[in-house]
Amino acid sequence: MSKQTMGAMIAALRKEHNMTQLDLAQKMGVTDKAVSKWERDLAFPDVSTLPKLAEVLGVSVDELMQCKKNQEKATEAPKGNLVSLICKAVALAMGVAGLVLSILKQLDLYSAIGMMSIAIIAIAIYLFTNEK
Repeated sequence: MSKQTMGAMIAALRKEHNMTQLDLAQKMGVTDKAVSKWERDLAFPDVSTLPKLAEVLGVSVDELMQCKKNQEKATEAPKGNLVSLICKAVALAMGVAGLVLSILKQLDLYSAIGMMSIAIIAIAIYLFTNEK
């Protein structure tokens, strides 16, 4: 079985056994609303009930626990995306600052070249981190 959330795994295994949420709930001694929350990853079965849940669903506890965490995507931004965001922000900030300071005649040539060099380096890092 491919990696999926625990809720998706519970739902798939329940359906494989031709059980309704109410059937599973009755076998587990919980409400059908609890099973619905498990399957939608809004709640998780109590740790003490995992052996019984695994038995009812015909898998081992280890197999049941081999699911991926649903929260991974929400809580952890991939590092490549963070680097890309920072590089775009630096490039934009340097470009805007250089333009505004040039218009206000508050920027000498060497400082402008330095700022633009930083912006170009940030753009290059962004491009390299987003190569496929």
